[in-house]
Amino acid sequence: MSQNGTKPTGGEAFSSGDRDGFIHRAFMRGAGHSAATVRRRPVIGICSAWSELNPCNSGLRDLAESVKRGVTAAGGFPLEFPTISLAEPFIRPSTLYLRNLMAMDVEEMVTASPIDGVVLLGGCDKTLPAQLMGALSAGKPAIALTAGPRATARWEEAPLTIDDLWALSDRRRAGELDDAAWESLEGRLVPGIGTCNVLGTAVTMAMLAETLGMSLPGSSLLPAAGAARKAMAEETGRRAVELTRSGQPPSAYVCARSLENAFRVLCAVSGSTNAVIHLEAIAGRANLRIGPETMDEWSRTTPVLADVRPSGPHLLEDLEDAGGLRAVMTELRHLIHGDALAGTGEPWARVLDRFERRASPALRSAADPVFPSGGLVMLKGTLAPDGAVIKRSAADPRLWRHRGRAVVFDGVADLNARIDDPGLDITADSVLVLRGAGPVGGPGMPEVGQLPIPKRLLRQGVTDMVRISDARMSGTATGAVVLHVAPESAVGGPLALVRDGDPIVVDTETGRLDLDVDSAELKRRTPTSPPPRPARGYASLYDRHIQQSPEGCDFDFLSAGPGAPVISSPLTCQGDCS
Repeated sequence: MSQNGTKPTGGEAFSSGDRDGFIHRAFMRGAGHSAATVRRRPVIGICSAWSELNPCNSGLRDLAESVKRGVTAAGGFPLEFPTISLAEPFIRPSTLYLRNLMAMDVEEMVTASPIDGVVLLGGCDKTLPAQLMGALSAGKPAIALTAGPRATARWEEAPLTIDDLWALSDRRRAGELDDAAWESLEGRLVPGIGTCNVLGTAVTMAMLAETLGMSLPGSSLLPAAGAARKAMAEETGRRAVELTRSGQPPSAYVCARSLENAFRVLCAVSGSTNAVIHLEAIAGRANLRIGPETMDEWSRTTPVLADVRPSGPHLLEDLEDAGGLRAVMTELRHLIHGDALAGTGEPWARVLDRFERRASPALRSAADPVFPSGGLVMLKGTLAPDGAVIKRSAADPRLWRHRGRAVVFDGVADLNARIDDPGLDITADSVLVLRGAGPVGGPGMPEVGQLPIPKRLLRQGVTDMVRISDARMSGTATGAVVLHVAPESAVGGPLALVRDGDPIVVDTETGRLDLDVDSAELKRRTPTSPPPRPARGYASLYDRHIQQSPEGCDFDFLSAGPGAPVISSPLTCQGDCS
């Protein structure tokens, strides 16, 4: 419809006196908007990841209506639009495989549409990272609001959260849960709308978005079905109008200082390992690199404070009762950059000055932490030259340092076929190794890194083992699980050379992950064959341009280039960080 074929730059197209402006207004009036409304500014897009194929985001329709009220009350014109939506339970082989496609969808819709600013409505694990990545690349003022966590269920007279599924699945495999119990669990596990109700990936990323200043303070842990989240949605709409009138782009919020704050919060709450990949990808869209060395330094100097499922005994609502993210940041004030901007546009220091933390066993003090440091540990060594990660706070401490012999599986099909084979040569001290499940090999790094413990060992009372892979793990899962081994086996990483019986050493104290095999022997070995390369479509685009986990698994043509500044620790940049 454009006269000159160029992309509209913003909502001024609606008030323009030319033919494009006429057409914009005519079509909006055909949709039932008044002559005055279609001339209002700013025009705020509401980018929604609502989908019936994404139950975690099923509450976004109602939240969008609340956002519209806020936009209208502040003098703006709200227009809702959809993008693709990625549901963790349904998308195969992996939602990470499609995260960059969703980010491109968001970027192009925000850029191409005649809007001045955007509210991002997402929730499930990859929707929010994709929206933040796309919004950063688009550069228009943006603010996010997540779907919020669902309520806690009950089963067998005890609280039931999504992370319980892993242990219950093991009980089912071991024959401890019959069909009736399993069906009862099916009807109770997900009691209503919202994202996973523990510190899994969705809630972790919601807290990090709040830390980055990309959502309003106090928003991330509000219940999905409560009135408070609808009220927050209305405030988000109002803030979107203010933000757009100020002209501040997302890059004013996502900078070196706020990224350090976000990673320290990730460590303090012992959040999802998936956030390591997402934060690097978000940094890349701001033309920055974090890197495993800096992440490791931040982790080793940040205490673990949240004692919340899946890493601790307390519920997510207990953390919200303590004050949520603002309470966490209050305990981290000696480590965070108070001049980084909160979602209100104020420095975080000013927001925290007004906040009063409430006592709760779900959130320990910096003087009495759950662990003094290293909730997430970045590993390197001969098995992972470019790095790997383990959530040490969720592992059995006896496995923090471990040497064992490898039991190797080539892909998920091989794992499923042999893991419960009675003849499998395995003990509790063995190291389970899965390869062929990385960004290329998966493709998309499916969440299969928490390899199941063989039935034979489960029946012997084994509850944790060292497991190593180039895959990812659900943020709701636990265990001594080493993930994101880079380079992955499909591109020739050392993981491709591991054989059954090889000694592997994991040391979370020194940050080492080593294959203890003579280099001359490794040179004689033939690596596993890489997967066939796809010939067409998105699969081909993905295969040719996907980067490894240390680069955030973003496409090379969308993220920061090789010359992008690497954030140092301690942070050396000052006013130019943003």
